[in-house]
Amino acid sequence: MAEYAGLDGSRYSVAIVGGGQAGLSLSWHLCRRGVRHVVLERNRVGFEWRERRWDSFCLVTPNWQCRLPGFAYSGDDPDGFMTGPQVVDHLERYAASFGPPLVEGVAVTRLRRTAAGTFTLRTSAGTVTADQAVVATGPYHEPAVPRMAERLPADVVQLHSSQYRNPAQLPSGAVLVVGTGQSGCQIAEDLHLAGRQVHLAVGGAPRSARRYRGRDVVAWLDEMGFYARGIDQFPDADEVRLRANHYMTGRDRGRDIDLRAHARDGMRLHGRLTGIDGATVGFADDLAANLDHADSVAESIKDSIDRHIAAHGVAAPAERRYRPVWQPPPGASTLDLRREGVRAVVWSTGFHRDHRWVEVPVFDGRGYPAHERGVTSCPGLYFLGLPWQHTWGSGRFAGVGDDAGYLAGRIATAGRQRATDEVRWIAGTPSETYPDLDWFLPRPAGGRVATGAGIGTGAGNG
Repeated sequence: MAEYAGLDGSRYSVAIVGGGQAGLSLSWHLCRRGVRHVVLERNRVGFEWRERRWDSFCLVTPNWQCRLPGFAYSGDDPDGFMTGPQVVDHLERYAASFGPPLVEGVAVTRLRRTAAGTFTLRTSAGTVTADQAVVATGPYHEPAVPRMAERLPADVVQLHSSQYRNPAQLPSGAVLVVGTGQSGCQIAEDLHLAGRQVHLAVGGAPRSARRYRGRDVVAWLDEMGFYARGIDQFPDADEVRLRANHYMTGRDRGRDIDLRAHARDGMRLHGRLTGIDGATVGFADDLAANLDHADSVAESIKDSIDRHIAAHGVAAPAERRYRPVWQPPPGASTLDLRREGVRAVVWSTGFHRDHRWVEVPVFDGRGYPAHERGVTSCPGLYFLGLPWQHTWGSGRFAGVGDDAGYLAGRIATAGRQRATDEVRWIAGTPSETYPDLDWFLPRPAGGRVATGAGIGTGAGNG
């Protein structure tokens, strides 16, 4: 990987902020195009998977979907599910496979656009200038914990899901888990399987069966084109981007997470958390509705698979449909933490986006970057790695490479436009006449355009 001793004052055609799967995927494409760029990573490759996942964590998507540009999964367990350390190893091997101009341990603290239309990035290692900039830091920045957490008794241990590692980390006694997205359900199950008494505040997240009619549901959906369906095909695109992911697990080679079955076996389910008054926690009267909603989504996915099988004459075994094994009692509920022996709370309540360092007016009223396939209204500024950036697969290994390829094309086109616009001595000639820089950029001995994909300390090519 690159050293950053000479980073201060350097200039590049493109600066990519973030060295995760998104930033590396774009770097692969830019290296192939010979575009001089740098990838700035605050920590090191795989940090999120290394430091903010629990010990039993597994991907919920099969290994065969871990396909990055130029680096398809090549292991011996395509239908398995990578653990956290295996994801880290996968990303490290990916970076080693093509040698991106990656600078680790450098934080970008400010991104601004200059009057000349270039970008300045203030970093922990100095200032960098770039003709174009890509924010590839993903959407999960700051742990989101509701302010009502402050009302809990001081002796109750509180952790965000990003801090949870294993049951032994928590004091003995019962645990309250708040939130039923993928993290909340998997952590609640982790504690439940370890023999801990778990209280789970159930929200409105949907679920999916792990397998149906002889195949992993992800395989069916991939075959049916669900992961490639563009966000522009939905009438409520803004709301689609905010929806929670379906919960399931890749643990023990993958299975459903059936909260009703866990309740039957001793887990205590409650509705959505509504308030905290010292040691008393209140929940809404929506548990039954939330469980019914999750089940209905899972069954609707099966319906779509049935239709696909019938329409294409696919040979697949029949399978009995799900029947609820537990029903909640009616009414709202409260939980007395002292009486029930609850000594810890795990907040699985997601993350806030933190783009305060991006000082360019490209955000909507909710603070979300306004873009079309990652291209913002500010010329030369892009986003990559966002959930539903263009498709359902955008926030996953399976789809981020396609988004990166699209942006690489837009970046290259903009770079050619900028270069030809700056050649003043061809007065009156439209730049579109010259779609390739080869005609005026010098060539090294090897014959490639001398834009350079590697990191250096000199000025960029503009």
